[in-house]
Amino acid sequence: MRLGLKDNLEFESYDVEVAIDGQEGLDKAQKGNFDLIILDVMMPKMSGFDVCKAIRNMGVMTPIIFLTAKSEEIDKVLGLELGADDYLTKPFSLRELIARVKAILRRIKTPEDQPVIGPVIIGNLTIDFSQFTAKNNDGDVRMSHKEYEILQYLLEHKNEVVSRYDLLNKVWGYESQPTTRTVDNFMLRLRQRIEENPNDPKYILTVHGVGYKFIISS
Repeated sequence: MRLGLKDNLEFESYDVEVAIDGQEGLDKAQKGNFDLIILDVMMPKMSGFDVCKAIRNMGVMTPIIFLTAKSEEIDKVLGLELGADDYLTKPFSLRELIARVKAILRRIKTPEDQPVIGPVIIGNLTIDFSQFTAKNNDGDVRMSHKEYEILQYLLEHKNEVVSRYDLLNKVWGYESQPTTRTVDNFMLRLRQRIEENPNDPKYILTVHGVGYKFIISS
């Protein structure tokens, strides 16, 4: 599968490096300058979860897509909690993977292209979107690039109802599939970061059957 993905991504004109196990992947991620990392969860020496955790602990914020044979919700939530930006459950279509790769790379912006939003206090977090930093009372909070993008989009549409379709289309760059829980998993994680009581949210409210509403005073 590794070589097949390499061939297909190179056919799409991407420069690709591969690693035969988790340790080699971590070494390359630490030394290289990549735009995107695709991680299988089940790998020799180190699991994808362990590699992702180590990458984020090193301060590397390169977007990460997980490939996993595990379909349980808890595994997907764990991957997102560790700092992944997206995931695909095996078996997956090559077309869908390439679409997600293109969407993530399309949305990567240089610092000069990012709208400058200074420190904003949202619940328990103080976030600086221009520096991609977040803090709470306990200190620095590590967040994935995708979490910053979601919060920035919610801020731009504060006090409005935002559908899951809008989030997937505008933030991820692809349309929703009927069974996807990608947005819900990210919202669960963001509530844990922001809300005093994630089970009784004050900021990120669910609009049943539609999506979410981000409540914040002007």
